[in-house]
Amino acid sequence: MAETITAYCDGACSGNPGPGGWGAVLLFPENRVLELGGGERPSTNNRMELMGAIAALNAVKARPEPLKVFTDSSYVINGI
Repeated sequence: MAETITAYCDGACSGNPGPGGWGAVLLFPENRVLELGGGERPSTNNRMELMGAIAALNAVKARPEPLKVFTDSSYVINGI
């Protein structure tokens, strides 16, 4: 069985809408770490939460390993 890639994703806004940011940290089986992040002005908290998860998915779409996603966003969890 293939080892798993792990992604930790988050997003937030200062005000809603307001300036927002997102981030994702991916841990690969070969002990490589990839940090992703960005932001937009204006945005919403849900949009930033989604951007973190989408960035993680895009970063591993060509990889064969399973992906385990950790997020504190019920919006993202329920959407999956």
